[in-house]
Amino acid sequence: MKIVYSDKHAVHDPQTFFVRGVKQRSAEQPERAIRLLAAAQGAGHEVIAAKVHGMGPAAAVHTPDYLDFLQIAALEWVKLANASAEVVPNVHPARYPATYPKALAGRAGWHQVDLACPIGPGTWEAALAASEVATTAADLVLGGAREAYALCRPPGHHAYADMAGGFCFLNNTAVAAQRLRGRHPRVAILDVDVHHGNGTQGIFYERPDVLTVSIHADPAHYYPYYWGHAHEVGAGAGQGFNLNLPLPVGSGDEPWLAAGEAALTRIGQFAPEALVIALGLDASESDPLQGLKVTGAGFHSMARKIATLGLPTVLVQEGGYLSDDLGRNLVQFLSGFDAGR
Repeated sequence: MKIVYSDKHAVHDPQTFFVRGVKQRSAEQPERAIRLLAAAQGAGHEVIAAKVHGMGPAAAVHTPDYLDFLQIAALEWVKLANASAEVVPNVHPARYPATYPKALAGRAGWHQVDLACPIGPGTWEAALAASEVATTAADLVLGGAREAYALCRPPGHHAYADMAGGFCFLNNTAVAAQRLRGRHPRVAILDVDVHHGNGTQGIFYERPDVLTVSIHADPAHYYPYYWGHAHEVGAGAGQGFNLNLPLPVGSGDEPWLAAGEAALTRIGQFAPEALVIALGLDASESDPLQGLKVTGAGFHSMARKIATLGLPTVLVQEGGYLSDDLGRNLVQFLSGFDAGR
């Protein structure tokens, strides 16, 4: 399998993350991508560089105001009096109707939903490169490859059209799906990250041409809390084209794979021409975030099941944090996918 990669991810090294009010270094570290790349290379997969695409693919799923903010945020933030090294907002517009502000601090609160998406001097460059990784992988599939793996960092599936969150800035999964839509009338997204792909859901929520399916730890008790519940099925023209399959926190292989069967049944009914997998490896039993308890064998089995759909597929790296099993779980998933073909 071709692995698309950019070393520009390393210029984004977030230092700010709050857990129950305690500041610590982010779990979303450059070493994640380095370990994943080494594992893929060690398993014999071919690594190719991402091509330059600029902002076009990201602009297809994100708003102009948001893209402008991401580009200027870090540069303008450091000009403020007593500013921190990273853009971290202290005010948000909450749930009520609000007016878009001019002040940078207000724009930060508008576009950054939580304290897990600080913007540093290299964030925009890395996020744009990640979107180009996803675009390059989609183009490989559009060019005839059966599958391609986009080793994206930072991840993307929590990013809405106009909002960052949960380590995510540009929605790489949505970028890949929209790129595939340029040729295919129907595209499906299957998100197997431990966290619900709320940004992806939001981007396509009112569209019938992209089916979004997510298997994740129950948001009643786990991030992102406010989205990812089973009653969220789409709206308007997109009603019935969003499926959430939340699992009790701590669930292992058996319920996870059963949810996978339900997901594949719905995808089969939708009859897409292409598929995007939002590949979160943080469902692992050894992941530091401890939301689910999936084994390496579970990742292999899930991938094998997905591959039986026989669809042109882009695999987009989402979560999966530092543990001894991180690279091994990627190899298990990729080998399972190859076996299912």
